[in-house]
Amino acid sequence: MATAAVALSMSEIETKAMNIGIDLSKIDFDKILLPPGEDFGIKSDDKDILHEEEPQEFETGYGNVIVVDNLPLVSPEKFTKLEGVIHKIYSQTGVIKEGGLWMPLNPDTNMTLGYCFIEFNTAQEAKEAKEKTDGYKLDKSHIFVVDMFDDIERYMNVSDECTPAEIKPYEAGDHLQHWLTDEKARDQFAIRAGTVEIFWNDARQLRPDPVYQCQYWTWTDSFVHWSPLGTYLATVHRQGAAIWGGKSTFNRIHMFPHNQAKHIDFSPGERFLVTYSSQEPSNPRDTHRVVLNIFDLRTRKLMRDFKGSVDDFATGCSGGLSGISWPIFKWSGGKEDKYFARIGKNAIYVYETETFILVDKKSYKVDNVVDFSWSPTDSILALFVPELGGGNQPARVSLVQMPGKVELRQKNLFSVSDCKMYWQSNGEYLAVKVDWYTKTKKSTYTGFELFRIKERDIPIEVLELDNKNDKIIAFAWEPKGHRFAVIHGDEPRPDVSFYSMKTGGITSRVSKLTTLKAKQANALIWSPAGRFIVLAGLKGFNGQLEFYNVDDLETMATGEHFKCTDIDWDPTGRYVATAVTSVHEMENGFHIWSFNGKLLYRIPKDHLFQFQWRPRPPSLLSPKKEEEISRNLPKYSKKYEAEDQDVSLALSEQDRKKRRSLQEEWETWTAHWKQYHEEERELRLQLRDGEPSDDEGSQEQYEAKEVEAEEVLDVHVEIVD
Repeated sequence: MATAAVALSMSEIETKAMNIGIDLSKIDFDKILLPPGEDFGIKSDDKDILHEEEPQEFETGYGNVIVVDNLPLVSPEKFTKLEGVIHKIYSQTGVIKEGGLWMPLNPDTNMTLGYCFIEFNTAQEAKEAKEKTDGYKLDKSHIFVVDMFDDIERYMNVSDECTPAEIKPYEAGDHLQHWLTDEKARDQFAIRAGTVEIFWNDARQLRPDPVYQCQYWTWTDSFVHWSPLGTYLATVHRQGAAIWGGKSTFNRIHMFPHNQAKHIDFSPGERFLVTYSSQEPSNPRDTHRVVLNIFDLRTRKLMRDFKGSVDDFATGCSGGLSGISWPIFKWSGGKEDKYFARIGKNAIYVYETETFILVDKKSYKVDNVVDFSWSPTDSILALFVPELGGGNQPARVSLVQMPGKVELRQKNLFSVSDCKMYWQSNGEYLAVKVDWYTKTKKSTYTGFELFRIKERDIPIEVLELDNKNDKIIAFAWEPKGHRFAVIHGDEPRPDVSFYSMKTGGITSRVSKLTTLKAKQANALIWSPAGRFIVLAGLKGFNGQLEFYNVDDLETMATGEHFKCTDIDWDPTGRYVATAVTSVHEMENGFHIWSFNGKLLYRIPKDHLFQFQWRPRPPSLLSPKKEEEISRNLPKYSKKYEAEDQDVSLALSEQDRKKRRSLQEEWETWTAHWKQYHEEERELRLQLRDGEPSDDEGSQEQYEAKEVEAEEVLDVHVEIVD
């Protein structure tokens, strides 16, 4: 049985030895051997003995370790190269500890086992590495699967006993598309004027119908923005961006943190949200710092962030703050949101949203590229490279198919000053406005290169105006159509010309439809359904409006909204909104017009900053079904015409009731004062000593007589033979 050692003083030891008959002077203490590691509580006084240091405290968990799976299986000859690649990837996400990368080997073959362990300085760095690289595509056959080491241990300790999952009762979420089920088929719009308000456009009642008004003073620190399909309303704040939606209350759905956010942008299919901020440096010699975050809209997960100086995100070859244009990222066409791209110095950076890395892990090199745009429906890039070397290297416009980076078509252009590209909404045509130098290089003239994207070999036509020296003021394609309009000539009364890409069934020839002379217009706003267009004179043109039918080539109506700054069609093409925003301090407000130019109602609104229609998602009907509805439109229209007539009668009845109420109010008022006047008659007679006042004695004092008088108006002398 073990007993605890008791420490004794030397005098106590001598007394104890005397009591048991032991002479300590005869004992050689140096020859006494103690059991290994035992000192019986006697501390050594030997100063040469090295005392052990206090034991260090080590982190017992593995929260700073990740496991990367699905790596290539390589031989010892390629081990160092693979290790270097992995170290390079993960050193960008955090600091790897010395010796913190370990790839185990198969002892029989010396081949790697297809996974590795990476130890970072902190657990936070490990978590960020997992979030950013899980799903990283090393190549087509090796996509990283990343887990926290602690998670693996937790999975190993899962009990073998099956525990039934807790089934929570279903709670229906807010119906984000409920507004599309409106029985009156109305559209919504948002305005920002001090606070944010949302209305139905109730054109039948000739007034807006309130939907929601924010209870906060502003609801947003800068602006509001509808998502492309109308599902969400986004607001911007110093802390980041928020999206709102619902049946009627517009509850906050998600918040996306981004300090000092200034701009936001949605992907076309509403899968992603891009936020942007720019911070001024403390040192004036440094450039602004730019931060871009891309979030998944549904999960709120940060998919990728981009950080750098303004020069890193400058447009084309230019630098400085003025070189950045918003949006920095442009999304490929279609609802899939497969690719997004930005322009850089001598390159276009194209990313895929599956992994959020560059396509083929490298940028698309294009020397001196200054502009690019995506097809609205396909993964096709149109890019422009200016003329270089004094004309030795021509300018060019190229069409490139992604992700293969295959050049579909290229057009070289000589003596070019500038180019601007316009896609038709269906991606069928691309118009390139080209400013050419004259022979003297002292002036320029303008024409168009027209690409037929859907036709074989993508044929190109050149269009020159009748007067090629005319200045091009505006250009616009007809949505979903084959026509386009151009404003050209000298202000304040330029001409407006309409062209068609189809002529009598021949699809390979552009032709002019008509030219409208001397119009007070500087903007072209097509109906989203095509056919109708508004020729508008905005701002300096004092809001002159002309509603034009391109099918019949005739003006339907003209109007004016003084100082008009903005014009926008509703998503169905039935109504047009014109607005005077706070660019002008006076006349702020908006007007709603019918498609054919009839003014329906006016709403004055002080400090109006924004007017935005709520977009609609594309129709779910097939083209065949839409064609069938168009053929049977007279049958459907009878129902709606009857409803319109009922509303018109109701409005007429309301007007009659209102006029009748005003008349009764007037008659009651006049009867009251007549009675009061009669009650004071005796008092007035007393005050005038019995003399009648007002009209009481007028018949006695005055008598009406009719007097005839002759007057010579003209004298005409005629000599008759």
